[in-house]
Amino acid sequence: MKLKKGDRVKVIAGKDKGVVAEIIAVYPERDRVLVQGVNIMKRHVRDTGDPSTGRTTKGGIIASESPIHVSNVQLVTKDSKGKEVVTRVGYDRVEVTKRRADGSERKSTRGVRIARKTGKEI
Repeated sequence: MKLKKGDRVKVIAGKDKGVVAEIIAVYPERDRVLVQGVNIMKRHVRDTGDPSTGRTTKGGIIASESPIHVSNVQLVTKDSKGKEVVTRVGYDRVEVTKRRADGSERKSTRGVRIARKTGKEI
């Protein structure tokens, strides 16, 4: 999955189409993401009480986000002028310097995500 927690995304399909928000959680095994303020569902929750600890939870109707499929969102990045644009995600290898335990250094590469429209690292 190319999206991560904390990424800003735009919803491109569904009842919340057009909303730009941040990803709260990612569920790669189900190809779903939880986006802040998107796909709000209401659940009826019963009052519960635990006599051993004395804790109680208030029941009622609770509204919370529900996961949506990753294909219904698209990553949002800033272009060179500071304007937000939607883009696809690509990968690139970047050369870095790593330090060994003995203090010596070596050249290596690591994978980074890049925005296809701007070519910048995400």
